[in-house]
Amino acid sequence: MGRVTRTLVYALLVGMAAVICFPVLFAVTGALSSQWELEEKLLPIFTYAEDMADWTLLPLAPTLRSLVEVLLDSPGFFTMFWNSVKISAGILAGQLVVDVPAAWALAKFPVRGKGKLLTLYILLMLMPFQVLMYPQYLVLRDLELLDTLGAVILPGIFSTFPVFLLHRFFQAIPKELLEAARLDGAGEVRIFCQIGIPLGTPGIVAVMILSFLDSWNMIEQPMTFLKSKELWPLSLFLPSIGLEDVGMGFAAALLMLIPALLLFLFCQDDLKQGIALSGGKD
Repeated sequence: MGRVTRTLVYALLVGMAAVICFPVLFAVTGALSSQWELEEKLLPIFTYAEDMADWTLLPLAPTLRSLVEVLLDSPGFFTMFWNSVKISAGILAGQLVVDVPAAWALAKFPVRGKGKLLTLYILLMLMPFQVLMYPQYLVLRDLELLDTLGAVILPGIFSTFPVFLLHRFFQAIPKELLEAARLDGAGEVRIFCQIGIPLGTPGIVAVMILSFLDSWNMIEQPMTFLKSKELWPLSLFLPSIGLEDVGMGFAAALLMLIPALLLFLFCQDDLKQGIALSGGKD
């Protein structure tokens, strides 16, 4: 690769990174801006006026008032925050109990119709929530889980994505290793716990990170299955923000990014390793 080509590639990557990071910078600027400044700049958006909204990369009058107001004077924010924590923790715990063993069984046991089952998993992964919304609603209604956090947690536990992706990780574990363990007298549960889980840890961590990001940011499921606002997660805090609270909205958006950002920073090596292993040969 020549010097000119390398420079062009680096410039392209820097430009793409800037585009991707701009929403974060947008949230930081909004969270540090004064309420009057935000109202002046964003008024055309909220009033559907023909004028163009204005924005600057640096606030004219920086202030921490919006952040302080969200953290100290908004009990509803913390209620929604803990609802998001409960939903994400419930989904991840359920996927560890249900999806990880299911993926191991599909990868290592001679299940009849395995190929058709995996095809069905792919089809379910491709279907948007709107297609599955009504069947899920009927099931949750019969289980009397509507308007409870379980209405959001239960469908997330039985998501097809973790099973399909973990199936790829577990397939990469050599069969000879499992046969040697069986010859030594190890049972299937012991093989799964002492061989499958340790060797599949990068894949499990990667799947848990992706599942956390999905559950932390979900909007449609809570809006559909939760009627009581005291059960709403943090992702529904922003749609209820008006022009008079736009500063709090930016502050809440910035605070909502922090858990996902910290998770990525501390687990990015496991995430990259897991994604790399998922493309390995069976």
